[in-house]
Amino acid sequence: MTQPLNIVWNPSEGIDLGFFMIRYYSLMFVIAFGLGWFLMKKIFEREHEPIDKLDSLFVWTVLATLIGARLGHVFFYDWEYFRNHLIEIFLPIKENENQTLFGFIKGWEFTGFQGLASHGAAIAIIVAMYYYSKIILKRPLLWILDRVVIPVASGAIFVRLGNFFNSEIIGHETTSAFGIRFLHDKFNKAQAVNETHIANPKEAYNAIVNDPKFADLLAQVPAKHPTQLYEAFCYIFVFAALFFLYWKTNARLRTGYLFGLFLVLLFVVRFIVEFVKESQGGIEQELGYFSTGQWLSIPFIIIGLFFIIRAKRNPLAAS
Repeated sequence: MTQPLNIVWNPSEGIDLGFFMIRYYSLMFVIAFGLGWFLMKKIFEREHEPIDKLDSLFVWTVLATLIGARLGHVFFYDWEYFRNHLIEIFLPIKENENQTLFGFIKGWEFTGFQGLASHGAAIAIIVAMYYYSKIILKRPLLWILDRVVIPVASGAIFVRLGNFFNSEIIGHETTSAFGIRFLHDKFNKAQAVNETHIANPKEAYNAIVNDPKFADLLAQVPAKHPTQLYEAFCYIFVFAALFFLYWKTNARLRTGYLFGLFLVLLFVVRFIVEFVKESQGGIEQELGYFSTGQWLSIPFIIIGLFFIIRAKRNPLAAS
């Protein structure tokens, strides 16, 4: 039987500048959107589209991604909670009677937007691109979708790396060689402080890892599948395939082909990885067998196959 690498994942929250903390999760989003802007700039230059339209595309895509991902998590995965905590849908805070927000607002704590669903983001981006294509770009919807999926695929890599830094969306326990021990998943900040009696959460986590007297606590942390890394690794190939097909072949002339291929590749990866991923809640309890993420991926895969077949029947259709 193979043994896990026995890596204990105990990341810091981010880069501490003293007066401000740059969280790694947020940094990954910044990198994703920055790289996406650069890729679309190259595409617009090739297609002789005015660069001034790129700024609007950037704003529409950022808003659609964040709003769609947030609402996707709320409605697909955790509506039972958010229906009674509506303010938490749109603000990065959470009710906690033991915390004080910004030093003077009692009963609340800052959490950041930790619940973001890729399926919601995908729907919102498609809707946003519809209006962008009609109002700003003056091109067919599939023209922009065939091209925007390239930076979206690259962005998916960094979003999953952000999940890894946050120790969220992890897999089942495993004895495979790829298992990682997610300390922050086993003990949240309050638990780490309570168990170690060390007031500073960062110091408490470090003590669990390094202080022999807390070896029993460390032993409680199981190795689990790093499903965020599995997805990120696979998305590299999704991005590479789309990038190559756009720049090196005539695939961009097959209306809907790249968009369809993106949906199939990305959501097949998502569907497969879900088999080793811990439950995120949602509709799976009612529908059975498959996870919520898998049920939500199936329609995207079917839609993707439709556009691939449609494009191949008219392979050189110009948009």
